[in-house]
Amino acid sequence: MTEILRPIGSIARALESIANREFQQVALTKGQYLYLARVAEQPGIILERLIELLKVDRATASRAVQKLVTAGLLEKRPDDTNHKIKRLFVTAQGAAIYPLVQRENAYSNDVALDGFTPAEAQQLAAYLKRVDANIAASWQAVKRGQKRDY
Repeated sequence: MTEILRPIGSIARALESIANREFQQVALTKGQYLYLARVAEQPGIILERLIELLKVDRATASRAVQKLVTAGLLEKRPDDTNHKIKRLFVTAQGAAIYPLVQRENAYSNDVALDGFTPAEAQQLAAYLKRVDANIAASWQAVKRGQKRDY
């Protein structure tokens, strides 16, 4: 069996550790930059969609979003037609931080792809999208209470 999950996990943990350190200067704590970025990229996103994008549970996402709302970086607004639905938006303070998140992402991406040709980078991106889709299907099933057969 070709082992791919350990290196992927190691990469993810290293990049998260780096980002958490670098974002201390703007008072973003563990993983909050991910939520800020997704809301900035998709203004008006609802919590359920954010959960799907980040592949986290509802409680984790709710806590992270609430902390960002309390910090003044995100705001919740009622949906125009269904007031039970809250849409998420970046505040002016959050928008001021978002370019730092973008720069860190671009830099880390460049470091990760150092020595790759453009064609290799595209191929790697395509492979990782396929891996992500494969795992997303399992994540959805487990989220709905199904068990995976090992």
